[in-house]
Amino acid sequence: MRQFMREYGMTADRTLGPDPMPTGEAGLTPVGFAIGKRVFDVCFCLILLPILCVVAFILSVLNSVLSPGPLLFMQPRMGRNCTPFMAYKFRTMTPSTKSRRANDPLENERITSLGAALRQSRLDELPQIINVLRGEMSLIGPRPDCYDHAVTFLRIVPGYKERHVVLPGISGFAQTELGYVEGIEATAKKVEADLHYIANRNFRMEVWIFWRTLVTVISRTGR
Repeated sequence: MRQFMREYGMTADRTLGPDPMPTGEAGLTPVGFAIGKRVFDVCFCLILLPILCVVAFILSVLNSVLSPGPLLFMQPRMGRNCTPFMAYKFRTMTPSTKSRRANDPLENERITSLGAALRQSRLDELPQIINVLRGEMSLIGPRPDCYDHAVTFLRIVPGYKERHVVLPGISGFAQTELGYVEGIEATAKKVEADLHYIANRNFRMEVWIFWRTLVTVISRTGR
C-alpha cells in the first residue's frame, strides 16, 4: 500500500505532491480511456439495475415500519463544469426542513437504525447508478458535493473549481484514501487528492480505486 501511495504521489501522512492544475477535460483525457471508462460504467450499472429494483422494493416495505418517509433522498449537487444535477440516494435520515451549512458537522442523530445499516453497506448509494446511466456521474471520479455547499467551497477552497473538469463519481481517489470528509479544512485536502487523480488517472488507477471501494464495501468500514 505504501509503495502504491508513493507511486501516485501520496506519502504515509496522506499529503500530496503538486500536480499541474487541470484546465479542461479535453486536454486531459485520451479518447480511448474516455470511451473505455464510459462503456464500463454503463455495462456495470446495467448489471446492477435488477439489484437496485429488488433493494428498492425491500426498503419500501421496511420503511413503512421502521422509517416512515420517502424512499429516496434527492439533493442538488455540483457536477461537471460546476453545473447542478439531482443526485439520488436511498434515504438514511429522518426528514428535516433545516439546511446544513458547508462547515456544519453531519447530523448523526438524524440517522435511522435502518439508515445506519444502509450507510455501512453502501447500499444507500445504489440509486446513483441512475445518475451514471444518465451521464451525470461516473463510477469513479471526484465525489460531488451538495450544490449549496459547493458554491461556498468555490469561493474559499483553492482548486475547487478545477476538480469539476471531469464527471463526479460514486467513489473516488479522495474517498478511498482520505475517507469521509466534512468541513472546509478537510475539503481542501480532498481537493488536493481530486486534482491528483485528474492529473494522473489511467486504467490502472481506476482499477485500484474500484478494488479499494469493493474492499471498503465488503469489510463494512468507513461511513
